[in-house]
Amino acid sequence: MRVKICGITNYEDAKNAIDFGADALGFVFYEKSPRFITPAETKKIIQKLPPFVEKVGLFVNTNSHETKEMTKQSQITLAQIHFEADTQFYHDIDFPYLKVVRAKNKEDLLKYSDEYRIVDAFVESYGGEGKRVKLDWFKDIDTSKIILAGGLNENNLSQVLNKGFYGVDVSSGVEKTKGKKDTIKLKNFIEMAKNGKI
Repeated sequence: MRVKICGITNYEDAKNAIDFGADALGFVFYEKSPRFITPAETKKIIQKLPPFVEKVGLFVNTNSHETKEMTKQSQITLAQIHFEADTQFYHDIDFPYLKVVRAKNKEDLLKYSDEYRIVDAFVESYGGEGKRVKLDWFKDIDTSKIILAGGLNENNLSQVLNKGFYGVDVSSGVEKTKGKKDTIKLKNFIEMAKNGKI
C-alpha cells in the first residue's frame, strides 16, 4: 500500500518519513492551515531529499496561474487539487495533478471514478481535522484507484488494510503538534501500512 505523509513543514520530518518508507510527502500551500508552508520553504526541503519520492503540493482555491507559479517555485512533482476546478483549469496548469473528493455521502465516492484520486471526509477547513469517511460507504465500490485520507492513525489503520485502497494519506494522525510529526507515530503508521503490523 502506498503511503503519503501530508502537512510536512520541516526537513527532519520529511527525511524521517522517507527513511521509514513513505512514498510521497505533502506540502500545504493553503495559508489558513496551521501546516501552511511557502513554496520557497518547500523548495529548500525538496532540494535536500533523495530521488524517487513524490513531492505533492496541496492547493485550495487557487487559479491556474497561481498554481503554475507555485509548482515551479516549490519544485513539487504533483499538484493535489483540493477544490472543484473546471476542465480548463487542469488544461491550463499543464502539470501532473491529483483530484480530491471531499466526501459528504456515499455517492461522492463515485466522483472521478476512472481516475486515481484522494478521498477525504468533508470538513470546512479542507482537511487536517482527523475526521474519517465512513468505511461502510466503500462496500461494493472499486477502491483500487482511491487514496484514503482523513482520521487515520496507527491504531485504526488496520481497519482499512483489507479494503483494497491504492494508498493512504495521513497528517494529523502522526503529529506531535500541528505541523510537527511524532517520530514514533510516523514510523508505526508507515510500518502498519506496508507490513500489516507494527
